[in-house]
Amino acid sequence: MIAHPRFATLLRMSADAKTSRLVVIANRLPVTRYKEGPETRWKTSPGGLVSALQPFLQASDGSWVGWPGTEGEVPQPFRHDGILLVPVGLTPADLENFYLGFSNSTLWPLYHDAVRWPEFHRHWWWPYVEVNARFARAAADALEPGDIAWVHDYQLQLVPALLRELRPETRIGFFLHIPFPPVELFAQLPWRTQLLEGLLGADLVGFQTRNGALNFARAARRFTSAQGSDRVLEFQGRRIEIDAYPISIDFKRYESLAAREDVQTRAQEIREQISGNRKIILGIDRLDYTKGIDQRLRAFETLLGRYENALEDVVFVQVAVPSRELVPEYAQMRERIESQVGRTNGRYGVPGMTPIQYLYRSLTTEELVAYYVAADVMAVTPLRDGMNLVAKEYVAARVDGGGVLVLSEFAGAARELQQAVLVNPHDVDGIAIAFERALEMPPKEQRRRMADLRRTVSNGDVHLWADSFLGMLGR
Repeated sequence: MIAHPRFATLLRMSADAKTSRLVVIANRLPVTRYKEGPETRWKTSPGGLVSALQPFLQASDGSWVGWPGTEGEVPQPFRHDGILLVPVGLTPADLENFYLGFSNSTLWPLYHDAVRWPEFHRHWWWPYVEVNARFARAAADALEPGDIAWVHDYQLQLVPALLRELRPETRIGFFLHIPFPPVELFAQLPWRTQLLEGLLGADLVGFQTRNGALNFARAARRFTSAQGSDRVLEFQGRRIEIDAYPISIDFKRYESLAAREDVQTRAQEIREQISGNRKIILGIDRLDYTKGIDQRLRAFETLLGRYENALEDVVFVQVAVPSRELVPEYAQMRERIESQVGRTNGRYGVPGMTPIQYLYRSLTTEELVAYYVAADVMAVTPLRDGMNLVAKEYVAARVDGGGVLVLSEFAGAARELQQAVLVNPHDVDGIAIAFERALEMPPKEQRRRMADLRRTVSNGDVHLWADSFLGMLGR
């Protein structure tokens, strides 16, 4: 495979030190298991992180440590697409306490500005410690002298320090894909010092935004013995660098998909089936309480109530991707959103014309891009989000130069995508006004804004993100 031209930093480093490899440690392996007849096979999972890191791993003969996504017997390490995959097993109790418990009922809401109250339970904390230690041991076994370790996300915040104890000479990086909260919120966590000291085991700690990096540095100085600035800390005789590395997408992949004839044809079919002559406002989200779906739908209902002919002019399409379906709170949220859709459609719909089209399902990448191409307005209004790649995917898919992005100012992407129509996602009336503005925006202004957005996303794609982080880590 020919390496991406932006991978020069890592490849130069590999040339200088022949034994240097990249070892990624993440909650999930970059593959999913499926059955083909009597045999079990693996296929590469979709997603920006996988596509960004795969070339680095292949070029350095690297490894990926993670959970294979299944219970039962843990497979032995195996190779897939030129990468050594090292499975880490999780038991049903681990999934209950480490994953659904501490990771997603304590850390997830707390780090998303406590938009839902986090739960603090001691019986979740110790499984979190044990699973992080299991990942650290697996990573230590995979590492060789001179290798680089890159740990990912909130589920594994103790791994850097645990791995440092096992492999003290290894260069270790950590990247947090979700927000890091202000000190005043983080202070609520009973295990705040332990988590911070876990992260301080890394040589480089990266965040989606500068605010996240600042929040971490301030928390570390307050709750640990670390000293230094907002960019460099000294802890236990070591130097830790801190910075923002906004993640992005594979721009060319989405752009080329959007230009394909079959995708363009499907986009036209979507318009004819759903909208007729009406404009489409599109929302595509994993069904999660951080995404602001409730407020967005209420804003659209407000728009319908304010304008007499709104039903004839616009339709809202909301795709809700299933998420954590076995968690009672998520099941209740789904029921609440679907009731809201039914109420709005019952109040404003007429025979043959429904104001909200609601789809509860996952979409293939091709289908997803077809919806992006079909949509006149993209509504991305999370209450809090580390980045939100849907906003960037929509921009990449707009090969026609049209379309309007309505974006929450509390998404990390808002720092870069300033030509979007920015909104406060808690302000239902403000979102309704933003929808009206987007629907009525002149084509010339749409094209000007979209051209600027496309330049921003294409100039900072996911390959540059990975290269810049690894370049700094490998110095």
